[in-house]
Amino acid sequence: MSVRAPVVVLVVAAGAAWEPRAMTLLGEAPGVVVLKRCVDVDDLLAAASAGQADVAVVGLDAPGLDGPAVEHLRAHAVRTVAVVPRTTTADAARLHAVRLGIASAIGEDGLEELPGAVLAAGEPGPARPGEAQDGAVPEDADAGDRTPRDPAAPGRVVAVWGPAGAPGRSTVAVALAAELARRQLRTVLVDADPQAASVAQQLGILDEVSGLLAAARLASAGQLAERFDTVQRALDPYLSVVTGLPRPDRWIEVRPGALEVLLDVARAAGQVVVDTGPSLEGDPHGDLGPRPARHQLTLGALGAADEVVVVGTADPVGLARLARGLVELRESGVTAPLRVVVNRMRGTLGWSERDVGAMVSGFVPLAGLHFLPEDRAATDRALVTGRTVPDGGDSALARGIGVLADALLGAPARGVRTRRAGRARLR
Repeated sequence: MSVRAPVVVLVVAAGAAWEPRAMTLLGEAPGVVVLKRCVDVDDLLAAASAGQADVAVVGLDAPGLDGPAVEHLRAHAVRTVAVVPRTTTADAARLHAVRLGIASAIGEDGLEELPGAVLAAGEPGPARPGEAQDGAVPEDADAGDRTPRDPAAPGRVVAVWGPAGAPGRSTVAVALAAELARRQLRTVLVDADPQAASVAQQLGILDEVSGLLAAARLASAGQLAERFDTVQRALDPYLSVVTGLPRPDRWIEVRPGALEVLLDVARAAGQVVVDTGPSLEGDPHGDLGPRPARHQLTLGALGAADEVVVVGTADPVGLARLARGLVELRESGVTAPLRVVVNRMRGTLGWSERDVGAMVSGFVPLAGLHFLPEDRAATDRALVTGRTVPDGGDSALARGIGVLADALLGAPARGVRTRRAGRARLR
């Protein structure tokens, strides 16, 4: 019979009133060894780098405790248990902990639970990136094991991804969000493409302020939930847009975890459609310390999605890229259901939908396979007028987007297909 090793703990309270009581409880708890009382977060990170600790107990309001600090702890196999000051509300604490990636939080008035939380956090097993990004700060939740939401329920994140080669990711994302909004479903469209953000240009939005960067700053400050309206551009009563990066080189300003917090907050408002970039590469310099990865926005969106719409083109090059992309998605750890959209389907290729379906359906299990026609007139009309495809009048492409929306919602929505007379600029 094996004997469980004690859980080795580092504590940093920054002089908080709860510290003496916490030290007493931890010191008296069987199976817990307090290795060091750290002076501040920098001292904590240095101590964690030695590789001797299992758990860090830290005040949620400790100066210097941010997402990169928690990532540093996780990289050294140290899990974090936060103590929430009594001046912080439960909802604010939950959002702040989710933003930081902390899975376990104990209220200052409930310190008796601290030893149990420390022992639970110290259970053997690898640290799990993003373990608190499912919403309610669970103590043992893995984001990769998230149970899919009811497709017809509000509060669902759909990420639109596709391989390199401009298969039409943004066109599909914008059109899908507009179609959901046209069915009177509150919808937020988020441009999270770190390489070629284009949603604002497609919709004729000329704001100089990036909604994504503004949201990232508010997320880092723990204020995004209260000020979410300020980062959106409302296009009508049901559809709003969080615009993307103004330049590709500004991806570095979006700290790790910020997009996931944005999507959690947006999910509370209703349906969320996320436009992503093509690359699935991780950060080759991740071992140099906590820093944003070049493609973290795409990977974060795919990791947070309840379903992924994968867009590819119907030509030989596009189908080969699509097939490789489906395999790469699974190899990258994306566990959400995959729904493939073959875009720009046209008769001149000489292939039927059955032929194309046979080419792509055998690589990974799919939630669905859909075809969108080549419809240059509809896409050009939408781009020139700054409108979406569904709002540009009846077209083959608009009807195809409607069928895709039906599948995502689980059933056709009837009696809501009337055109809007125009868009009211609410902001």
